[in-house]
Amino acid sequence: MTEKQLKNIVAEVAPYHEWQKQEGIPIIRGRCVDDLRTAELGPWASKGGRGAFVNLEGTEMSADAYIAEIPPGGSLNPERHVFEELIFIVQGRGATTIWTEGSRKQTFEWGEGSLFSPPLNVWHQDFNGQGDKPVRYLAMTSAPLMINLFHSLDFIFNCDHDFRDRYSGEEGYFSGQGKNYAERIWESNFIANVYDFKLQEWQQRGPGTNASFQMAGNTMAAHVSEFPMGTYKKAHRHTVTAHLILLSGQGYSLLWPDDGELQRVDWHTGSMFNNGHDWWFHQHFNSGREPARYLALHWGSSKFGGLSFSCSKRPSGSVSIKEGGSQIEYEDEDPRIREIFTAEMAKVGLTPKMPAIKR
Repeated sequence: MTEKQLKNIVAEVAPYHEWQKQEGIPIIRGRCVDDLRTAELGPWASKGGRGAFVNLEGTEMSADAYIAEIPPGGSLNPERHVFEELIFIVQGRGATTIWTEGSRKQTFEWGEGSLFSPPLNVWHQDFNGQGDKPVRYLAMTSAPLMINLFHSLDFIFNCDHDFRDRYSGEEGYFSGQGKNYAERIWESNFIANVYDFKLQEWQQRGPGTNASFQMAGNTMAAHVSEFPMGTYKKAHRHTVTAHLILLSGQGYSLLWPDDGELQRVDWHTGSMFNNGHDWWFHQHFNSGREPARYLALHWGSSKFGGLSFSCSKRPSGSVSIKEGGSQIEYEDEDPRIREIFTAEMAKVGLTPKMPAIKR
């Protein structure tokens, strides 16, 4: 039996995949969702709305995602679960109510571009605040890891333990207030709008700005990056892949394993893709006419410690590979990288704004 056949057998019997089959909604596979706003969904009885799982190649069994839709003027079913969840509102406006057994309910409102995370195993219910159109959101979860680890859906969805170190009924938990406790790192349980959140300069990976978010005491985290038209990021790699949602701009990304062929993913506003398998190099290119801003959802809280699925210590992603890190500086990259980018910019009548490379 080949390694590929063995992996297919394991994938078929994994408790997480069995649960997905049980839910009966479409599953989007591959490397990219072309547009989260128009992706095809199906009836989701247990959720009370419509939805689809998103199983992007390379992230299927560590962190995964789903798209959910709340009907006009309606709501989804109340739920709680022993896995973390980061929610990004793709379209619409509404509200979420949270509570624990015997506690007073709290409700907060959100709109397009909002980012938040229901605390671990806290009851929550989502409501559509519009009577004429559905709400659509994207959620990344740690469900694959947790369901496969415990292989007990009853425990995952019916556990009565309160994680009070994460949430104990505090007033204003989702007020949007927060604090900047380290460089570019913002701790808050609610970001009202990631489209216009103020970012800070960060040049270690090339031109652009950045902000990282720590939410709800999670080990999962998020960040937003933006880089100017006519520029691209330095190639880098890390242990755990991320889901990237394009908030603005048009371009492409190149992905490759060690000594492997370049793989290309084209993206635009509304697209979602991941950055390849564990420890693949990836590099993002803005070949459009406006700044490119993306939201990345991933493992690795800088406050509570990164979560790695590697048994060995990996080098830093913003340090040159020549210095023991895992980032390729512009002067060390394959000459094809700049050639491809120059050709892509020419297609839209533009020239790159990148400085000349000194080799």
